[in-house]
Order: sequence, then C-alpha cells, then structure tokens
Amino acid sequence: MTAELVRGQNHPLDRSRVEIRVTAGSAVMAGVTLGDAQGRLAGAEAVAHPGAPRRTGVEVSRQAAAEHHLAVDLDALPAGVHRVSVLLALPSGIGAVTAFGACAAPAVTVTGVDGTGIAHYAVTGLGAESAVVAVELYRRQGAWKVRAVGQGYADGLTAMLHDQGLPQAAELAAEIEDAVSRGQARAVPSPAPVAASRSERPVAGPGAGQGPTPAHPPASESPASSVTAAGTGIDYRHPKRRSTPGSGSAPAPAPAKAGPAPTAPASSPHGTPGAPDGPPEPVAGDAAGWSMEERLYNQVWGMFEDLARSVAAYRSASGFAESRMEQELDQALSDPRHRLGTAADAARATARDRHAALVAQARAALDRDLAQLAAESAVVEPALPPAFARWDSPVWQGYHVPSERPMALRLGDLHLPEVLDLRIPMLVRLPLERGLWIDSGTDVHAADPGPGRDVTRRELGSALTDGPPDEAAVRRLAMETAVAIAARLLAVHAAGDFAVQVIDPGGTAAPALAPLVESGALPAAPMPGAQGVAAVLEMLTRRVELVRTALRHRAWDSLPPDLDTADQLLIVHDFPHGFDDRALTRLRYLADEGPAVGVHLLMVADRARTREYGPVLDPLWRSLLRITPVPDTHLADPWVGHAWTYEPSLVPAGSQVVRQVLGRVTAARRAS
Repeated sequence: MTAELVRGQNHPLDRSRVEIRVTAGSAVMAGVTLGDAQGRLAGAEAVAHPGAPRRTGVEVSRQAAAEHHLAVDLDALPAGVHRVSVLLALPSGIGAVTAFGACAAPAVTVTGVDGTGIAHYAVTGLGAESAVVAVELYRRQGAWKVRAVGQGYADGLTAMLHDQGLPQAAELAAEIEDAVSRGQARAVPSPAPVAASRSERPVAGPGAGQGPTPAHPPASESPASSVTAAGTGIDYRHPKRRSTPGSGSAPAPAPAKAGPAPTAPASSPHGTPGAPDGPPEPVAGDAAGWSMEERLYNQVWGMFEDLARSVAAYRSASGFAESRMEQELDQALSDPRHRLGTAADAARATARDRHAALVAQARAALDRDLAQLAAESAVVEPALPPAFARWDSPVWQGYHVPSERPMALRLGDLHLPEVLDLRIPMLVRLPLERGLWIDSGTDVHAADPGPGRDVTRRELGSALTDGPPDEAAVRRLAMETAVAIAARLLAVHAAGDFAVQVIDPGGTAAPALAPLVESGALPAAPMPGAQGVAAVLEMLTRRVELVRTALRHRAWDSLPPDLDTADQLLIVHDFPHGFDDRALTRLRYLADEGPAVGVHLLMVADRARTREYGPVLDPLWRSLLRITPVPDTHLADPWVGHAWTYEPSLVPAGSQVVRQVLGRVTAARRAS
C-alpha cells in the first residue's frame, strides 16, 4: 500500500530502481540534483534538467508539463551521492502561472518500475513560491529512504540552487529557463488566424492564462487557439482538457448555430468519428489517471475549472460591454451641441445595440459551455463510486465495505448563480490534511438552493426562509451534516480502519446521533458533562502521543495492545460548552498534531459563542475547513476567485440509506 507522507516524514525504499511521478496544477519544470551527505552540489553536472536530462543514475523530462515520470537507479549513482532531490519550478513567460499558490498543489508519487506505489506526497501550503524541493531520496547507514520536504523558494530556481551550494546558480537557472522555453516552442503550434472584427472577442494564443487542473493532455496536444474575455487579454479557457465547442473555441462573427471549434480534431475517441456538427459525446472517466477512481477525480476537478473559467469569461465580457457602452455614450455626448435631438438619440441607440450584441454573444458562448458541462455531468454523476457519490445515488444500494481507503471524499456540491441546476461535486483528498468545522451560527447566509431543488428545501425546512435562519433548525442540520460526513468516512474505509468518537456535553445531539448508535458504529451514546469531555480528549491525546513516538522511533511493536490504531474522527458538538482550559489545550493539540497520525477533528460550533476567549482560539478556527449546514457562498476557487455556493450532502428526507450502510459497516467490522 502506498504510504501517504506529510511534510518531514520519511519512508524506507525497498528497491533500488524507482520512478518518480509528478502531477501539478500547471505546467512545471521537473529536475533532480545529486548532493553529498550535506546536500551540497559538486557543480552544474550534478543537476539533471530539461537542458541536460540525463545524469549518471537519473533521467528527467525534456520540457515543462503538468505530468512527469522521472527515473532513478540508486545503484548506478556515483559513490559520493547521498541525496537525490526532486525540484519543481514554474516556467516564466507571458501568461504563465507565477506562484504555486495560484494553482492546485503539486503531488509526487514514488513507485517501482512496475508501477507499484511506495510513497505519495502532496506539496500543500505553498503561496508565493515559484520553485520547490518536493521530495528527496537520501542514504543513511547504507539504506535509502524517501522524505517529504516541501521547501519552497519565492525567488525561484536561482535561490533553490544557491541554497544547495551551487556557485553558478544564476547561470544554471538561466540555462534551464532557456531549455524550457525551447521545449515549449517546439511543443505548441502557432495560433490559428482569426478575423479582426471589432464585434468579436479577442483570441489569445496557447499558453495564456495557464491554470491549474489535476490532469491534461501533453503539451503537443494543446489546442491552437483559446478564447479570452473581451477587452481583458486574459484567457479563461480550461487549458488542459480536450477542446470542445464553447470551451476554448473561437466563435464565428454572427453564428446562426453553435458549431465546433475550428481547431477541434476531425475525430475523437470519445465521440462519433469524423462528426463535425457537434461536440464529442462525453464519457465518464475521460481524464488522465492510473485507475478509474483517479480519472473520475481528475474529471470532476476539470469540470469545476471549466465552469469557473467559462463564467469568468462571461462576467468579464459583460463588464467590458458595459464599460464600452459608457465610453461610447460619453464620447458621443461630449459635445454640448449634440446632446439633444436625433443625433443624440441615434448615438444612444447605437451604443445600447452594441452592448446588447456583446452581452448576447458572451451569453451564447456561456450557454454552449454549460450545455457541454451539463451533458458531461449527466454521465459522470451516475458513474461515481460511493466516496464521490450523492446519498441518493443508486450506487449505495449495491454498497459493500471496501478493502482500502479511496483517494478522496465528497463533502457536498458547488454551484454558481449563472447556472443553478449544474452541481459540481466538492471532493477533498484523504486522509484529511485538516479538520472540518460545520458552522452552526445564525450568521450563515442560507442561500436559496435554486429551482428544481424541492428535496433540498424539505431537508432544510425552516432554515430556508426570507428572514434570518432559524437557530434551532440550523443547529439541528449542522449535527445531521456531521453525522452524514462521519457515516461516509466510515463507509469508505476498510472494516476496522476507521472509528468515530463524539463529545456532546449537553446531550442534545442524541436524535442526530441515532443512526451511529443504533447501528453500533458508535458503541454507546457519548458521556455528558465535563467528565465526558475529559475522558474522550484524554484517550485521543494519549493515542496521538503514543503513535507519534512509535513513528519517530519506528517502534510499532511497543504500542500497548489496548490502543486502537484505527483512524479516528472526533465530533465535537455544542463547543465550547463543557470545556475548561485544560480541555481547550488538548483540543488545540489534537487539531495541530492529530491529522498526521490519523486523528481528525470535526467541530460543530458557532464561533460567535467563543468570543469570550478572544484570540486564543483563532489558530484553531484557521486550521479547520469551514462548511455550512445550509447553502452558503463562502468558498472561492483558486483560479478566478468566484464565490461558490456550497451545498451540504444531506441524506434525502425519509431515506434509510445511512442506517443500511452503517449496518453493513458494523457487520463487516465484527466479522473481521
């Protein structure tokens, strides 16, 4: 089983020939440095990069891309090499991403040459850095290990190479940039000619506005042109998914019918071969990945980015049309002699007609994108596995307890106001890198879920009103959301690999906890009062301390036999009721140290009720991912910063699916 590493953690290598697979949210340069025991480089010949892809024992890619396969033969390395560092850097250039914080986090997987996974590390927490040492293979006492490093450099390649002791760091960095530029020039075709009509939106060449996505075709398959929002020069088209009408296709000056992009291929493996009069038929799992689960995960993220960029292009084009109309009116009416009479009326009418034409053109492009995405969603949603599926999906009817943990979990749905009926699943990677906070406060906006969502309206009940949300209804829904997430986590883990603990000092969560207690997934109702709080926190704190010590010293055999080493989810209800200073300290300790050793926090709380503690709890709230029990516009995407409406994944009213699933989980756990 592939080990999931966090920053600073290491894992032994049981073979000498390995492959290092890199996936990133944007095109990156991948390189390798060969250092001594202190990590110092002997010279430029100790660096494998696109300009010099082969060094003794290593081989890297020749150009920037969002996916790389690097080869390392540890036995073939020079005798003085003790560290093999994997470097990732963003290429410079017009329209290129300039910081890792602006794209999806890169990930590195160390595998055997047969593809067997050894260790995986997602390099999270990056911001302004444009270069990073992702992982390193290092030799200690004759044995090789892999360590998750994640050391970023805001000053780029030069600073990174200089930090490894290379005197000619600036010269080598320039050489690498030049090699990457030459590789991009070879891989990307020239833009197709476009008619220079004032009524058309400008078209940018490939490479403009490169944005993040987990998977994309190779650079040589990049489309030849892409649409920018009118007047902005910013390319909002998804740069790495297959070109489809309305998603990277240049519209005709005044199309009578939406047609395919002039750069689209004549045939597609996923549609009717040679059919030029429509988009390729969408297929579930139509993305890069080593398994169907990974392909579906990447496809969902591609749909999310497509929708974000399409709506951004529409909003930008509409804003441009509005500002252009104002400029034309100001220019036409700047002469006082022309402000009255037929000339003024004609100028106003012309400006408004142009504005309406631009907005209509932008809306037509958006509608084409939305139609394609809706068709893709219609085939992807039914194909999602239980970890990614809604609770009303038929896949739960044939549910069986899995043998291993999935790569991600669905926490809810996301949508934008321009298209209320298109939902994109919100997936988070497992194991959870941070805790969750379900906000039960009444300052939640309770956004309307939109037309055609009658089931959601019934689920939310009195919380969806024209006035302020009902406090009791929001608190009830918050705990039901927590139980739904806990049930999903239990369902997607192997039998005995996951457990749930609950803190409920006031005993008010009993109705929501009934599915967990009655199924046996929660052995007993939580103990009320401060005593119950202290008992659960003490048990989990002890587990974290013991497992951290065992990991540090590689002494798993020394763990007490009564210690439950399964991953744990702690649900804290009605916080901070029942918590004293000691309990608060332990809770913060679990939030900080727990995720690295399998203890995850799920808070159900109203932050306003903790104001008396002042800034003491601010680090706790910042460490948690906030979600809401009612639809709320509080999440932003990393590409264009849209305010997305988050909608929790609740169990349909009257459904017994959670009880059935938890019953099977409990039966499998007892059998094992």
